[in-house]
Amino acid sequence: MEFKKNQEIELTIDDLGNNGEGIGHVDGYALFVKDALPGERIRAKIMKCKKNYGFARLMEILPEAGDGSTAGDGCGEATTSAGCAASDVGRVEPKCPVARQCGGCTLQHLSYEKQLAFKEKKVRDCLERIGEVDMSQVEWLPILGMTEDAEPWHYRNKAQFPVRMQKDETGTMHPVTGFFAGRTHSVIPVTDCGIQDKCMKEILELVLTWMEEQNIPAYDEEKHRGVVRHIFIRRGYHTGEIMVCLVVNAKGLKGNSGEALVKKLAAVPGMTSISLNVNMEKTNVILGSQMVWLWGKSYIEDSIGDIRYRISPQSFYQVNPVQTEKLYRTALEFADLSGDEVVWDLYCGIGTISLFLARQAKKVYGVEIVPEAIENAKENARLNGIENAEFACGPAEEVVPRMVGENGVGSGGAGANSENLAKADVVVVDPPRKGCDAVLLDTIEKMAPKRVVYVSCDPATLARDVKVLGEKGYQVEKVRACDMFPHGGHVETIVGLQKQDM
Repeated sequence: MEFKKNQEIELTIDDLGNNGEGIGHVDGYALFVKDALPGERIRAKIMKCKKNYGFARLMEILPEAGDGSTAGDGCGEATTSAGCAASDVGRVEPKCPVARQCGGCTLQHLSYEKQLAFKEKKVRDCLERIGEVDMSQVEWLPILGMTEDAEPWHYRNKAQFPVRMQKDETGTMHPVTGFFAGRTHSVIPVTDCGIQDKCMKEILELVLTWMEEQNIPAYDEEKHRGVVRHIFIRRGYHTGEIMVCLVVNAKGLKGNSGEALVKKLAAVPGMTSISLNVNMEKTNVILGSQMVWLWGKSYIEDSIGDIRYRISPQSFYQVNPVQTEKLYRTALEFADLSGDEVVWDLYCGIGTISLFLARQAKKVYGVEIVPEAIENAKENARLNGIENAEFACGPAEEVVPRMVGENGVGSGGAGANSENLAKADVVVVDPPRKGCDAVLLDTIEKMAPKRVVYVSCDPATLARDVKVLGEKGYQVEKVRACDMFPHGGHVETIVGLQKQDM
């Protein structure tokens, strides 16, 4: 059967893809259909065709054979004769009215219980299929979900909202903000998001009002004109401190517009830091390298457990504070520290995991590529009175080999002291989505730690690296998934590996 764009077709969904999209097959041809769930028979319109697969839009959920139910009205733009709350597939009514259009939450139409099951299955499948892990030899711990101590809503403490100009019903242009529609750069206007901290709605509306009053245009990607590109907001979960940073296509704000912005935002309870980030490049990268401080501090503070952290706009800090503490406590548990170990924390960010580990280790060395994050990490160690943690700046795959190899053991290079830097009882890695560099994995093998704790935000690259570590003599002993992103397709995973006698 030949497939083409705009063709409508019936199919049964039999699985979920990496981001929660439904997957069905017709004559061996795979179709990815957002908002469709396994077990549903659907009618879909093909939007894009590749050689062996395509993308389609959900048009209708069809009744099963013999189902005499009547049409439901809760499936957004798609219609259904089977109803939208079929318990067998886990379909629920999305809380957000623009959930279908928005590219943010891909699983709001799936019950939270089913979301957790999907994410556990995704991790297990990747470890078995890509990592070639014998799961019968692994201690599998149940996923850490947001079901016992918090609701899986309004959990995000950070967001970067794109800003664009759009016409209203009269044809007048106004600045809007929200989130990109799936696989596009078209903004779906929304200020009241169900997964963002509740303070963000007021802040977004204040900034948009300020732009209207000061006649400040939003950024136009195609023409590379306009001023405000993104509204970046962070809030400390435990401290209530708020940071607002406008990413601008300009070196600064004209006239008194900066003072007017500060006057509006400084009145928000908890406001601590207001700044501009200058990004005048033609790029999809959100933050530029230059900061302009308008009011308050250059950072906010928050805490995880009994560790307090200072966070700058460029710093990586997990977006779900409730789940972050569970994630780090699991990493600490998997590290199995007695107080005598030397630990290396690679991709350490602002020292979040490093300082968690330092309380129960002899020494911790953290490595991170972002200079501002390393400065935050050092300050965070001082802030918490932790003296057994040191930090070095640079790509982990370059810094660690240099500290261990080229400079010689105990040479004091790269900010190190006279201790034996090659010694590593435990190595913790928390890499970006692309996973660990091959050189870094080789270096871990040379350091020969007893245990490796791998914290990952991508099960596929995790499994790839676990396979490599397995070939280097490290066996997976424990696995636990953690749902940091309710209603989205991503999942965090903690894997504990033990060095085997070769």
